[in-house]
Amino acid sequence: MDWKRLYQLQAELDQHIMDSISQSREEVYHDKLLALVVEVSELANETRCFKYWSQKGPSDQEVILEEYVDGVHFILSLGLDLGIEFDQNAFQSVEVDSLTDSFHTIYSQVERLKTEPTQTNYNQLMNEYLALGRALSFSTHDVVQAYLAKNEKNHERQDLGY
Repeated sequence: MDWKRLYQLQAELDQHIMDSISQSREEVYHDKLLALVVEVSELANETRCFKYWSQKGPSDQEVILEEYVDGVHFILSLGLDLGIEFDQNAFQSVEVDSLTDSFHTIYSQVERLKTEPTQTNYNQLMNEYLALGRALSFSTHDVVQAYLAKNEKNHERQDLGY
């Protein structure tokens, strides 16, 4: 992935949002952490991986991918808030035993980043999230294209007072 480009696009979107609110990045940091948890939960809901009681299958891949890139937006934004970027040299191919376990691990990583906002914890969160994307059968190309489309949509939403 072209991380520099993604961080640049996210920085532009973040600035667009910050220009329209009266709070600082520091003031919305904890809201952003919660927003990530909510977006990850929305993703889990679309996969239906935890709905052992239901015979209904997951949502369409396009819906799941759009929810997935919402999480990418927030993880990139959190990195910008912390002044850190994902270190590709720290990339680890993480095995996902089950989607449910992967979601639990991501929630734990978000909490770890909240309590210890370090480069290592940020890299681990990104690694786990990328592993979830692979487990959901998303290619790097899929993720980047969906991110670009959602980023444009998010700019349009801001212009319309979303």
